[in-house]
Amino acid sequence: MIPPEIEAEILRLYHAEHWRVGTIAAQLHVHHSTVRRVLIQSGGSAARSTVRPSIADPFLPLIHATLEKYPTLCASRLYQMVKARGYAGGPDHFRAIVARHRPRPEAEAYLRLRTLPAEQAQVDWGHFGTVTIGRAARPLMAFVMVQSFSRMIFLQFFFGSPMANFLRGHVAAFGFFAGVNRTLLYDNLRSAVLERRGQAVRFHPTLLELAKHYRFEPRPVAPARGNEKGRVERAIRFARDNFFAAREWTDLDDLNAQAREWCSGVAAERRCPEDRRRTVREVFAEEQPRLLALPEDPFPTDERCPVHVGKTPYVRFDLNDYSIPHTRVRRTLEIVATPKTVRVLDGQEVIAQHARRWDRDQQIEDPAHIQALADWKRQAREHRGMDRLHHAAPSSQPFFLELANRGGNLGATTSGLLRLLDRHNARALEQALATAITREVYSLGAVRQILDQQTHAAGQLPPVAVALTDSRIRDLIVQPHALTTYDLCQEEEADEQ
Repeated sequence: MIPPEIEAEILRLYHAEHWRVGTIAAQLHVHHSTVRRVLIQSGGSAARSTVRPSIADPFLPLIHATLEKYPTLCASRLYQMVKARGYAGGPDHFRAIVARHRPRPEAEAYLRLRTLPAEQAQVDWGHFGTVTIGRAARPLMAFVMVQSFSRMIFLQFFFGSPMANFLRGHVAAFGFFAGVNRTLLYDNLRSAVLERRGQAVRFHPTLLELAKHYRFEPRPVAPARGNEKGRVERAIRFARDNFFAAREWTDLDDLNAQAREWCSGVAAERRCPEDRRRTVREVFAEEQPRLLALPEDPFPTDERCPVHVGKTPYVRFDLNDYSIPHTRVRRTLEIVATPKTVRVLDGQEVIAQHARRWDRDQQIEDPAHIQALADWKRQAREHRGMDRLHHAAPSSQPFFLELANRGGNLGATTSGLLRLLDRHNARALEQALATAITREVYSLGAVRQILDQQTHAAGQLPPVAVALTDSRIRDLIVQPHALTTYDLCQEEEADEQ
């Protein structure tokens, strides 16, 4: 609608000043169709535009006959046909002519669909953009269920629309409505319909389990029949414009809390389309007692997936790595996840539990798992060292047993004896340990002193550890060569003599 003063100005400029329609539209900043509408409504005969003759007029019978027989024939092919018969116009103007004369399908009329109270609810997803969390871009999806009779709306947001979130939306909606409708109407989305051939429909087996638990009938709409679920489509549009637009929220929990308040407040206080005298809340109060009762236990909605653990004590789930005990590597485990937590199960045993993260490429670790791995590594090094000492010097075993009884430091003693083994030899270390046991002295210093005494008694200089500070020498790798080449040299010298 335009203001009355603009309509009066259009009529004055057209009848008094004899301006053209296009000039009036350009000067008053309105569309030319608006100018023609005002002139036609005024009842003046001058308002009807004069149709000028066109060079395509002689070819209209051919165009009409061809389009009647071939309604979808493209304009470029028609242009070639009329051009061969003498048409002198350009292709762009001819395309506009064909668009005006192409037969249009008859407009389809739809019956207004009415349902009984508690009989039907409609379900669909709505896409509300993308949320960036750290380095992850998560789609923000809204699960919407609307009562077909009262138009009561349930709205809940999720990061993505996998089957687990689809189930969580149903369970939360049934709890919000405190009951279940006899029929739930779905679009042909993958979470509901896996395959459809004509009237034959193959539902998702998990959706059928949900329907069996709550005793409702899942029903898909006919293909290309969006009018059959127009209530949920309008509810999504209403939520997008009335709730989500310019909405500020901190996290998903905050957004869903605001959505629940909006469903119970603003959305419930609007007028019911079926009865404008009452609000949606009042009509739903009449409908709610007729809903099917909820079962005692809600349907399980945890995400479950098997995962194979490699060499590192982490499991990969939803773009992130979660730690597990190091004793459970190299096997297949099961992940059970909710929107808040991630649990890792080995059979029926819960071996790890973490808070779920929505970022990506993060390592979520339990400090106890990392500490246990570090302790195990340290003990492994000690055991390897003790095993080497046992084979090189058998007296090390009773030496360590007595050292442990006296509360000695096994780790430091093991490291020290290994250094002495590298500096001397296995025979010398075995003699020193046997002497220490005979003298009942169980310490690293005593063994070191006995080795020095043995070296002095043999008239040998004590071995001195040489620190190689030059990395070129320390990291030098000497490749061994076969000594047969020297034998060949001696044979050549013998031949020359």
